[in-house]
This record gives sequence, C-alpha cells and structure tokens, in this order.
Amino acid sequence: MNGKTTSWVVAGIGAVVTAIGYMTGGTIGAGITGFGLAHVVLGTLDMFRPSVQK
Repeated sequence: MNGKTTSWVVAGIGAVVTAIGYMTGGTIGAGITGFGLAHVVLGTLDMFRPSVQK
C-alpha cells in the first residue's frame, strides 16, 4: 500500500465516522463527528505532504 492510498483510506474512514457521529446526535455524536472530521483533515493533509524517496 503506497502513501497516497493510505491517505485515501484514512480520509474515507473519517468520512464514515463523521456520518455515524452525525446520525448519533447529541454531545456524544458531536465528539464522534469531530473525531471523524479530524481524520478527514489529516488524511487530506497527508496527501499533499512530500514523500521521501529511498
């Protein structure tokens, strides 16, 4: 699995977790949504990070 694929997986899982948090609602749902959104942001940022060539 290359770095770009890993970034897409992290962002995709974040999107699923965000949807679950949104459907849950309430304070717990807001926490789950924030956790999911953080993964979307981190996965997206990781896509634009320069990779080290070996």
